[in-house]
Amino acid sequence: MRLLTFARTSSHLGMLLNAETVFDLTSAWLHEGGSNAPAHVGDLLALGDQGMQQAEALLLTHAGDARFVAPLPDVRLLAPIPRPAKNIFCIGRNYREHIIEGNRARGRDPHDFPKAIEVFTKPPTSVIGPDAVIAAHAHITRELDYEVELGVVIGKGGIDIPAERAMEHVFGYTVINDISARDLQKAHGQWFRGKALDRHCPMGPCIVHKRGIPDPHALSIQLDVNGERRQDSNTSDLLFKIPDIIAQLSRGMTLEAGDIIATGTPSGVGLGLVPPRYLQKGDVVTARIEGLGILRNPIGD
Repeated sequence: MRLLTFARTSSHLGMLLNAETVFDLTSAWLHEGGSNAPAHVGDLLALGDQGMQQAEALLLTHAGDARFVAPLPDVRLLAPIPRPAKNIFCIGRNYREHIIEGNRARGRDPHDFPKAIEVFTKPPTSVIGPDAVIAAHAHITRELDYEVELGVVIGKGGIDIPAERAMEHVFGYTVINDISARDLQKAHGQWFRGKALDRHCPMGPCIVHKRGIPDPHALSIQLDVNGERRQDSNTSDLLFKIPDIIAQLSRGMTLEAGDIIATGTPSGVGLGLVPPRYLQKGDVVTARIEGLGILRNPIGD
């Protein structure tokens, strides 16, 4: 199951029937007289199991109805959860090769690996969807960087979740590009300010249900800038795997349905190149993760 959010006169929840066709779940829901029709994936997750059962029933009943089907090129995709209810949880320094390149760029011991997850957040105002323009914010940053990341979407809430049961709380996965202002990171001595600017969290194109991704720790993960491959790795290089991330993050803190976790980025970021290579206005950044799709965004003003 591939769920997405797209724009008509307002946002609509959709499901990909195939590579070229979208089923309009919101319109089908309203047609059946539903008063709580979800407008995006976050709305559906808030309805819990009942919402998923209703969505699957609508698909079975109306997938062949032309009133509720549209060609994918004819709709404008938004982020699957356009305005998350909470900040996005982000895991820093979580791919071994990325840790090594970052340590070298900062003059540290290359093999100084974290002993626990390192967490920062990105606010809901940073989220944009496929093909939306990434803001350069040139008046405050000259060191704009990219980071392709596997996003984990929580489907069932909980606190103090044990690692061995953590995957029960996962709904699915998406592609995230953690756009980062490196000079702001340096100036403020921590990650948040450099990661939190508006329009600096492209996400999408869809959320793939976990049933469609048998092993999230065996996915190729790549990023291109203007067609040049910059990042090329595999989620097998994650230092802290998804169950451990969820277990550590939920200690004493409740995770809720619709929460999003960006699990870290592999090596190849602009900061780690010699010399560093940062994004410029007019660049096009293309992030892709095996089985999840392609997320493409241009750099604007």
